[in-house]
Amino acid sequence: MIEISTNKIKLQVEVIHGFLTDTYWAKGRTRDEVKKTIDHCHCFGVYLNEKQIGFARVATDYTVFAYVMDVFILSDYRGRGYSKQLIEAIHADPKLQTCKVWMLKTADAHHLYKQFGYSELQHPEKVMERLLS
Repeated sequence: MIEISTNKIKLQVEVIHGFLTDTYWAKGRTRDEVKKTIDHCHCFGVYLNEKQIGFARVATDYTVFAYVMDVFILSDYRGRGYSKQLIEAIHADPKLQTCKVWMLKTADAHHLYKQFGYSELQHPEKVMERLLS
């Protein structure tokens, strides 16, 4: 059975950085940058026998808005329902219960998130972004 914890002391930054640095969304992110994102977000570690096998973080004001990011389960542990358990734990977290607006970006996990009520933007003309290279 897995454990999902928001205790940042348990997070294994090397595991998180090792995974993220090769993803399409965080390629090249430095260890210091990963540590900084952890410091400034509400984080969830996924553990099996004390070994970290997954992670997610939420940028939030703990009142209105929650932005889910950097969600992953290590490839050796996929296909066992752990990502669903992780998303369920995020949505059930008492600190996030008043958040009414939840967002995320994904290129390949739409099926997972649609199970939890996420959809394409209803009014994309109202959403803007600023991307810096």
